[in-house]
Amino acid sequence: MTSSSKKIVIVGGGFAGLNLAKKLSNNQHYEVVLVDKNNYHFFPPLLYQVSTAFIEASNISYPFRRMFQNKPNLSFYMGSLLNINASDNSIETENGRLTYDYLVLAMGTETNFFGMENVKEKALPMKTIDDALHLRNHILLMLEKAVRSPDLREKEKLGNIVIAGGGPTGVEIAGMLAEMGSNIIAKDYPTTRRGTSKIYLVDSGAELLGPMSKKSQEEAHSILKKLGVQILLNTTVKDFIDDKVILGNGNSINTSTLIWSTGVIAKEAPGLPVESITRGRRILVDGFNKVNGTTNIYAIGDQSFQTADPDYPNGHPQLAQVAIQQGKLLAANLINLADGKSMKAFKYTNKGSMAIIAKYKAVVDLPKGFFKGFFAWIVWLFIHIIPIAGFRNKGKLAFNWFWSFVTNDPTLRLIIRPEKSAKP
Repeated sequence: MTSSSKKIVIVGGGFAGLNLAKKLSNNQHYEVVLVDKNNYHFFPPLLYQVSTAFIEASNISYPFRRMFQNKPNLSFYMGSLLNINASDNSIETENGRLTYDYLVLAMGTETNFFGMENVKEKALPMKTIDDALHLRNHILLMLEKAVRSPDLREKEKLGNIVIAGGGPTGVEIAGMLAEMGSNIIAKDYPTTRRGTSKIYLVDSGAELLGPMSKKSQEEAHSILKKLGVQILLNTTVKDFIDDKVILGNGNSINTSTLIWSTGVIAKEAPGLPVESITRGRRILVDGFNKVNGTTNIYAIGDQSFQTADPDYPNGHPQLAQVAIQQGKLLAANLINLADGKSMKAFKYTNKGSMAIIAKYKAVVDLPKGFFKGFFAWIVWLFIHIIPIAGFRNKGKLAFNWFWSFVTNDPTLRLIIRPEKSAKP
């Protein structure tokens, strides 16, 4: 690095922050520090496969320090953001203070429980590796309890699973759990009575996969129904009390497992001007992703809210592709800034969306068309391998996927807990 190098601090190592850092690697103009509370990057779209014991957590995660080897201008700092001090260009973290010339906020979102304290305390979210492993442990523990229980109503309650949220995550985990029930649980737990417990997929909207095409919505509904998933549309979850999920229509479902895959809210960025925060705690930015009311602070990815893109006057969807594209463009713009060139405003290129529903069943919406079935499933697998960090991870994931799908019997059904955890 040169004495004239500027220091960029990136808070958050998700799709947006990591793509920004990688594009700035080996650039002599900038010293880049990536700050994250975890020491690894992970791939959120596949968390549900970790939570259902289909793939290992290591398949979708990779250490930052390993990625930054042989990149002298990139470094990693482990810690959570506590406060932004814009007046003296510094941030406070739980592990110390960092100064910056440019600050980039890319912390993404966290689960939104909409003020329901019982749901927040007892439901199982799907936002982090820790969440996925906790959910895997919980599901397996409930099965072990069900095997031991002589009470049929208790067995039913322990086996029932309610999934709140019919978006891609909810649909994907519903399909995976339904297939797990028919292909694995019957073999691992032969003493359990099949058909007594159910998987419920609850959504407040009129269709599953709300943001996707009508054809995708119909395909998801049809396949999940054939798998035995109980689909409850135009229905909300109001509470979770005494192993009962209370629905908005007054009905309730006896269950020990509520999976929360609906609703997110941007992570807090303490210290920013109040007027730069909008609905969902997202941060208002201009066309170059610079935070309104600041001179050297940027926000990218799910945390940002930009209205300058003419195709998205009400802000961009909180999708991985938006985060990736914003991270890459901001890197190019910062390089242009250092070279005295003009910056380019962000314009999102929609590459489509997809969801896997069950084995060999997926849907893909492209800007100019739709397709489904086995080919869509293959495309889904291929597309989800490409962004995984690390060549070794891609190879492990491809092999593990192939073996698990062929055998219908992955071997990751391990209950691994810290020694101090409560026993079942």
